[in-house]
Amino acid sequence: MLIADALEFLRARLNAAMPRDAAGASAEDLFVYAGGNGEEAVSFPANAVSLVLVRIEEDPTHRRPDQYLHVTADGVQKRAEPDIRLNLFVLVVARFPEDYRLSLHHLSRVVGYFQNHRVFNRENSPDLHERIPRLMLELVTPSFAEQNEIWGALRVSYQPSALYRVRMVVFADEDARPVVATKELIQTVVPLTR
Repeated sequence: MLIADALEFLRARLNAAMPRDAAGASAEDLFVYAGGNGEEAVSFPANAVSLVLVRIEEDPTHRRPDQYLHVTADGVQKRAEPDIRLNLFVLVVARFPEDYRLSLHHLSRVVGYFQNHRVFNRENSPDLHERIPRLMLELVTPSFAEQNEIWGALRVSYQPSALYRVRMVVFADEDARPVVATKELIQTVVPLTR
């Protein structure tokens, strides 16, 4: 559920920071999830800003030297499977078909919000899921070819959007076992003297 928890946290934060304008005349959330329309294509609700997960990648840059050794908060060493650290690529799509400027307005608000709130952690976000230590957001600029591939895979026409890399959703081994202490045996060879 960590991926869903991370996306829900971001959606809730955006809705709290930028509620729907009074002109929206609706009590519904401005920030929603993209949905399906019963076919393979993704649908983006009209008059809303949608979040959709378009890619997951493993982040190998923060691996420990001994990937199988973990130390708990109380100092106990345990053997566990290596953590899997994921980056989530989240596409934020503003779709206001009757007013293109409103799409750009809401997309600008999202970019501005994440510019000022790049890192969410326990100190600034006590409501962050307990198994997610922090989320770091980075705006990604895909090439035109990559952008075309994304929208082609979604099977919809391009809408005003921004792509964010959300770092670190960490899957940790919950069944870690304590490490058995071993002692090193040192043998010395004494030369025989005659």
